[in-house]
Amino acid sequence: MKFDICIVGSGAGGSPIAYELSNAGYKVIVLEKGSNYKEEDFSKDEIAVSRRSLFTPLLKDEQHVINDREKDGSVTRYVGSEYNWNFWNGSMVGGSSNLMSGYFHRMKPNDFRLRSKFGEIDGANVVDWPISYEDLEPYYTKVEEIIGVSGDAKKHKFLEPRSTKNFPYPMLEVNGATKWFDHTCRRLGYESIPTPRAVLPHNALGRNGCSYSNFCGSYGCATGAKGSARAALLQKCSAKIVTDAFVYKLDSNKSKITKAHYYDKNLKSHTVEAKIFVVAAQAIETSRLLLNSKNVYFPKGLANNSGEVGKNLIFSAGGSGTGRIRFESLTAEQRKELMEPGLFFNRSLQDWYEYEHREKKYKGGTIDFLFEHANIISRASREMYGDNGHLLWGRELQEKIHKNLTTSRVLTFEVFNDWLPTDYCNVTIDDKVKDKYGVKVGAINLYSHPRDIEVGEYLAKKAKIVLQMMGAEDISVNISASPPPNLVAGGCRFGINPKTSVLDLNCKAHELNNLYVTDASFMPTGGSVPYTWTIYANSFRVADAILGSLEG
Repeated sequence: MKFDICIVGSGAGGSPIAYELSNAGYKVIVLEKGSNYKEEDFSKDEIAVSRRSLFTPLLKDEQHVINDREKDGSVTRYVGSEYNWNFWNGSMVGGSSNLMSGYFHRMKPNDFRLRSKFGEIDGANVVDWPISYEDLEPYYTKVEEIIGVSGDAKKHKFLEPRSTKNFPYPMLEVNGATKWFDHTCRRLGYESIPTPRAVLPHNALGRNGCSYSNFCGSYGCATGAKGSARAALLQKCSAKIVTDAFVYKLDSNKSKITKAHYYDKNLKSHTVEAKIFVVAAQAIETSRLLLNSKNVYFPKGLANNSGEVGKNLIFSAGGSGTGRIRFESLTAEQRKELMEPGLFFNRSLQDWYEYEHREKKYKGGTIDFLFEHANIISRASREMYGDNGHLLWGRELQEKIHKNLTTSRVLTFEVFNDWLPTDYCNVTIDDKVKDKYGVKVGAINLYSHPRDIEVGEYLAKKAKIVLQMMGAEDISVNISASPPPNLVAGGCRFGINPKTSVLDLNCKAHELNNLYVTDASFMPTGGSVPYTWTIYANSFRVADAILGSLEG
């Protein structure tokens, strides 16, 4: 099969390329390892989705090896299938964008110049981006319009510059308890921000509006309101999408990729030829593919004569916390507001996106506040122990579950701050473990810089103060070095210098004329926000660069 563009992966990194290039008249093929689910295929089956990992591979078939580095330098090896630990997100058309909660924040101008603004950090490979916020801003706006982002661009200290006054779609409906949060923040001198969401509040863009089921994270959207790559882009373009297509190798000569090899679900091998190849398989898998595609011209892996492929893997640092708001401290009207079903909480704080502490300037982050997930099994499971720590059974357990589900509500916060890139956090190839295709699996070498925890704990203390002032009880906080598998980037960072980066400023490989990488792999640092909006925006930017090269 011969095409103008061959794209590996159909998520937020690959789909804008498919959308723009195919709609411009070019022949585009997308190779996706997973299946193609439609709105009618998505249900709120917690057992299937959250307990049995419906949308990710079975670990006996496909897995990762995780090498966890401790502070003392010792490393513990975990084979994913043995320890039920993996970094799969969503193997399906549209990728993990189907399963995101859709909390969309732009990166800030200083996120693009972290080293220049905050200086070097001992033990961290912090660099400035080769592009600026101003370069990406038009594409953030494009995402708002095409993917569909709702919100209210309320002015605050760290609001990033915008070319439009507000979001194209109004805020989603919110629970009455957000009024208490806003009031508490005013008392504390904090600036409460409506959280932007990649969710349509009403029918638009050929999709239905939100049904307020409150099942966003980990679940596909049955209305199409969520701005997944599948619903927003792939269903509106003419690209050829091949499912159950696991790309295991790319062939190249000295200067170009010549073929992509993939296995179908019957383990039969196929090849695709194209003028341009775009890899957007998810940060870990993209590095794995390039490293596994080594040849005589690239003995260390494709585009890897610099040795930089797989290096500087990053996640999102931070963690989460919870507090329970009980009826006892509320009026009848407040009780009614708190228990309004389905409506979102949708509040954020960015007061400490940058802050000073002990006469030192720090890059801080974002705190999103939301209600606990609607999953009933997990909500009931938190009630299994009594006040003295003993396991509850029978009527005592029944009564506790009923009381807490009907006369209280758990408010959650999530902290997002920079996971600093280091020499010890990267992707390599494991020499011992192979997947069902007979291909060596990716080895994820984990390490968290001490600064990550320091900043995360600082932000969590601020969030805890808000919960306390709101009257929440049973407050708990978990800030740790455990990396979230749905927030991963790096491995093929872009930059000006071919010796220290894999990609140029347009995300084309320095060493190959027709290879682009457009998932989160390109990011040298991640900012202090979820990555999806930036991945979308950058992919639209690269699509323009590819169009320019083809037309030129």
